Amino acid sequence: MIYQATIAIINLTDGEIKITFTPDKLTRAYLGGRGMNMAYLRHYLLAHGDPRDIDAFDPRNPLIIGAGLLTGTIAPNAARFNVSARSPESGILGDSNCGGFFAAAMRKAGFERLVILGRAEKPSYLLLEDGRISILPADELWGMKIIETQDQLKAKHGAGTVSAVIGPSGENLVRMASIMTGKKNTAGRGGMGAVMGSKNLKAIVARGGEAIEVVQKEALRALRVKQQSDLKNSKIVQVLGKVGTPLLYEVSNRLGAIRTRNSQDNFFEDTLNGEEIEKFSDKMLACTSCVVHCRHRNTLGGEGPEYSTIGLLGANLGIAPTEQVIILNNLVNDLGLDASSTGTILGWAIELYQRGLIDDSMTGVPLNWGDYETVHALIEDIGYRRGFGDKLAESTQAARFFPPEARDYLIAVKNLPQSDPHDVRYFKGFALGIAVASRGADHLRNRPTLEVFKLPDEVRAKIYGRANDPNPTGYKDKGLIIAWGDDIFAVSDCLGVCRFVTRGFNSPHLLGYEEFCDLIAASTGFEYTPETLRAVGRRTLDTERLINADFGLTRADDTLPKRYFDDPMPERQTKGHHVDREQFQNMLDEYYIERGWDREGRVPAERIAEIDKVSAVIARSER
Repeated sequence: MIYQATIAIINLTDGEIKITFTPDKLTRAYLGGRGMNMAYLRHYLLAHGDPRDIDAFDPRNPLIIGAGLLTGTIAPNAARFNVSARSPESGILGDSNCGGFFAAAMRKAGFERLVILGRAEKPSYLLLEDGRISILPADELWGMKIIETQDQLKAKHGAGTVSAVIGPSGENLVRMASIMTGKKNTAGRGGMGAVMGSKNLKAIVARGGEAIEVVQKEALRALRVKQQSDLKNSKIVQVLGKVGTPLLYEVSNRLGAIRTRNSQDNFFEDTLNGEEIEKFSDKMLACTSCVVHCRHRNTLGGEGPEYSTIGLLGANLGIAPTEQVIILNNLVNDLGLDASSTGTILGWAIELYQRGLIDDSMTGVPLNWGDYETVHALIEDIGYRRGFGDKLAESTQAARFFPPEARDYLIAVKNLPQSDPHDVRYFKGFALGIAVASRGADHLRNRPTLEVFKLPDEVRAKIYGRANDPNPTGYKDKGLIIAWGDDIFAVSDCLGVCRFVTRGFNSPHLLGYEEFCDLIAASTGFEYTPETLRAVGRRTLDTERLINADFGLTRADDTLPKRYFDDPMPERQTKGHHVDREQFQNMLDEYYIERGWDREGRVPAERIAEIDKVSAVIARSER
């Protein structure tokens, strides 16, 4: 058996559906998931000339949904898929990663990747079943929230139905709308739900099909047993399986590194500690083939909250009661909103009101820290684009409604609100990481968590390839560490493997290139070495850099919010820390050197030629 990935190109405007195989050369270069999505996204954007001429809501903007190479197999924690398009939120590369059960169901229904073009005349949804795709009417689903939509689709299509859907926020083109599967699994970053809504596409439904074929079933089973055992013996995996990501809140808060009241403060109440969240949890849940079980089923009718949601809908807004934060978590999920962007934008608006830069004539009501009732109402208004919520639904683009100095208080990079609640002024690697992340202020592209662990020098040298400065608050060697994270996390996204079992995200152990090579060989027969596998990560980063360059981004866009440079952290262990502008530029120089880019952050001509040569097979395959 030779591994072949099936791709469907769906034109919603005329209803044409083309089903074909991904060229082998492309698969070997990008594997799947995020990397393959980037290759196809660049191809379709360039096919129309200047990508800047394609608005995010233009029918020509492709919406690409791609499962990882290992997704749906028994490889540990291989459940994930990427959704990619031009972002309506940032205006540049839009890409979001999601877990759950949908991607495995999509593959079992016969498809590794969907390229969705055009715009349906009426509300529609896609049904993927046994290698076939149907475009069906969704008039009765339009207006429904996330959970109800999935329940209705399951009732219509039967047991085994798994859906990825948008809620009212996606339908209303809220620029921070997400695509949801289940109650909590979210393709949240960059407004991919709004792109889906702009295409009049309510849902993608997958059902039926057989188990995914692999080339060496017994070898893969043996790898699963071995790796699963190793993972279960990991302390971080054990802790995540008991309390989930809320455990990170207490650690950051004690340090004084929680974004509080739009990063004016850096610590908050203990009511949002993991043990308090645990009181509202009745079960821990998992995704396809998961070893960790990190997600709470909460007693208030939803799932979560995660660390990011706790911080950004809690501390960042000055809301302390545990129950209130969980209710807000459930609300943003059911409306189909990205919790990170929603919390960041609301915090920004409250500070602008407090500073007198906006007033009741715009907001309609006073905006105060800790005002749960007003925040709850504003989240609903954002989802339905009502009143002041209509302006906030524009996310960072709402800046055009405010005085020019309003941008000084916006916690965003490349027009994407910061994704996690960690205040990065203390750990300088974290600061560099969100500055250079390809989709904007983001903690999942390259997060250098290992810096926090104070590992022995020899361990650090082995991980990163050479000796490096162990001081996480200093500026030296941060380019090395961030570039290392870039590559291995890109590879895990290409494979569809969760960050929580990927080496370097929360542990120096877990699954790395060697383990990934073994899983790839057993699943597909493709042979990689750690070096050639890391090259896939590098190629993915280069392709993302090229996409953003086509949108006009330069070195100047690899930067931080003004507050992180100019305002020292106010309290606790982190007091006095900020990011020095000159030292930041030195870190950026070092990072570009590690990436092999020039001083302006441009990809070398020979590597562009390599990418173009590989990508040329897309055009040939579609003739």
